[in-house]
Amino acid sequence: MSARVLLLAGTAEARVLAERLRGTPGLRLTASLAGVTAAPAPIAAETRRGGFGGAEGLAGYLHANAIAAVIDATHPFAAQMPINAARACAATPRLRLIRPPWAPVGDWRSLPDLAAAAAALPTGAHALLTTGRKETAPFAARPDVRFLLRSIEPVAGLPPHITQLAARPPFTLDAELALTRDRCITHLVSKNSGGAGRAKLNAAARRGLPILMVERPAPPPGPQAATIDAAVAWLRKTVALGA
Repeated sequence: MSARVLLLAGTAEARVLAERLRGTPGLRLTASLAGVTAAPAPIAAETRRGGFGGAEGLAGYLHANAIAAVIDATHPFAAQMPINAARACAATPRLRLIRPPWAPVGDWRSLPDLAAAAAALPTGAHALLTTGRKETAPFAARPDVRFLLRSIEPVAGLPPHITQLAARPPFTLDAELALTRDRCITHLVSKNSGGAGRAKLNAAARRGLPILMVERPAPPPGPQAATIDAAVAWLRKTVALGA
């Protein structure tokens, strides 16, 4: 009989982990995507899309499907799913796979949230906004600042002072240098997601631009892994798998 494992996915780490676990004897892996991105990158596992109905719904899913373990590899800034997973997994082993944050570089200014980042921008600034498409309200409320919002998918109903740039990573250092130069960017606003996307930070540092960095929220209590290897080791220790 195979052990059923639920992977709360949506990140590059989740895709790498699923590929690493593909074909593992004694394992049946199901990856869950929130359904926010219309065309998500493929993942090497049986996949479901959409929410569970909160912590209670997730707990019901775990019980109904005899889930032996949960690996939460959602985004470091995922607001609700890590909390729901922690609450739902009272009787199910759970691991938070979360990549390390970026180390400061250049004119780095740590901020607690998006509202603080928006408030920190001086009048007349032109900021490259790489904080995602879902939380634009604090920046929409600053008509005295121009923004270039870069996101994978477009955002409807933005005010005139926010220009959209649809683009999918990865981005090279040369491309980021050209973008910030050609668009006359004065500030970079980002979230400390960590991972491979440091090119924008290095470009901003090289050009002497202030980096307004929203620091990530603290994850719920529980075991964590910062690497794929550590997550695989935890799973093999937690669930009886083949070699």
